[in-house]
Amino acid sequence: MANYDILGNIAIVKFSRKDTKKRKLEIAKKLLKTYRNVRTVLEKVGKFSGRLRTLKTKYVLGEKTKEVLYKENNCIFRFNVDSCYFSPRLASERKEIAEEIRKGENVLVLFGGVAPFAIVIAKYSKTNRVVSVELGKEGSKYALENVKRNKLIGRVEIIQGDVRKLQLLKSSRSQNGKFDRIVMARPNLKDDFLDVAFPLIKKNGIIHYYGFYEEDKVGGLKELIVDEARKVKRKIKIIKIKKAGDIGVKKYRYRVDFRVLN
Repeated sequence: MANYDILGNIAIVKFSRKDTKKRKLEIAKKLLKTYRNVRTVLEKVGKFSGRLRTLKTKYVLGEKTKEVLYKENNCIFRFNVDSCYFSPRLASERKEIAEEIRKGENVLVLFGGVAPFAIVIAKYSKTNRVVSVELGKEGSKYALENVKRNKLIGRVEIIQGDVRKLQLLKSSRSQNGKFDRIVMARPNLKDDFLDVAFPLIKKNGIIHYYGFYEEDKVGGLKELIVDEARKVKRKIKIIKIKKAGDIGVKKYRYRVDFRVLN
């Protein structure tokens, strides 16, 4: 059986190069029969690419749609699988971070996508406010819809634009424009964006930073964060480094939780 992800009503399949059209249809039919909620089967074409880390898919079988209605952690999300990045494999990450947040915290989510982190955080914590920043117009459009769908208007704010343009955050109601906690759910890009996060975090605030490394090179992740903190004269304390899923052969997504002490 080919590798696949189930996103609500859609199954996205990574077929083998050896799979014929007939074989692909057989697999698609089996998925539709196995998962009653799945109405559409798409083929994953290539890898995530571009600044928005979007995916290309091709229709295989079922209803002709690329729009998903996906449920996770008692939250509902709608989005287009080709124009919006979304990882169902981060569901437990979102819940785990939400449960760590204390009452009254102001939280910033960078690279917010269709707002899964922001919505799960608002749903499962007593945070004062969550601000989610997303570059993509499509992702931001769906994020706004998802905030309404989950009845979180007034608790989750969506900002569309480049996280490097800090003036975007002037509209948020965080205290003095800074946050108690920042979730850096960054895609697999070369830019670490830590120089964006440090000016936005309060003293003793916590940053959850996601990086992508091979297991034997993960020490470089800690060095990167320490070096970037030193450049802006911020003292930090690493709380935890954990694997948050694999993204390839011997390559993993890691999450680093660290406190900014000054």
